[in-house]
Amino acid sequence: MMILYSGITCPFSHRCRFVLYEKGMDFEIKDVDIFNKPEDLAVMNPYNQVPVLVERDLILHESNIINEYIDERFPHPQLMPGDPVQRGRGRLVLYRLERELFSHVQALEAPESTSKEQAKAREAISQGLTMLAPAFSKHKYIMGDDFSMIDVAIAPLLWRLDHYDIKLGKNAAPLLKYAERLFQREAFIEALTPAEKAMRR
Repeated sequence: MMILYSGITCPFSHRCRFVLYEKGMDFEIKDVDIFNKPEDLAVMNPYNQVPVLVERDLILHESNIINEYIDERFPHPQLMPGDPVQRGRGRLVLYRLERELFSHVQALEAPESTSKEQAKAREAISQGLTMLAPAFSKHKYIMGDDFSMIDVAIAPLLWRLDHYDIKLGKNAAPLLKYAERLFQREAFIEALTPAEKAMRR
């Protein structure tokens, strides 16, 4: 059985929980207090971070790597595009999300970040999401009309906009409608921890 070591408020862990519930398979989630990490976490992940996936003698870290492994190991429903060209495009979008949005999430999550660094991170995320918004006037999901791993990747950030105090203007309305579609998925709701539910009222 797969075991996911998961932070109860960690957006990267949230991604992995979302995929596990989408797959509807047997797994165990071990909640990790990221402010009081167990000693064996550093043994499993040299960066001493969650999420970590353990399956027999395989140990994986980094949420996108974990999620692609789960998707290949349990291919139904398939979350990465089946076509190699589309899969390549999907990986490129995942990379851009990491570089342009989630690199700033780190600043909002890190207790040592200054208020100036946090303000800069909020502004960068707000601008990045606003640039994405027009695409959702034409498409249901990021890669078109099919839900995919790329939607999984961005969902935890969209859930945390109020929590991070990120403001979006009227131009972002299509993106916010898209976010509500994601939040209504059964797997998304099941993947939320009580602490994450409390982020939105």
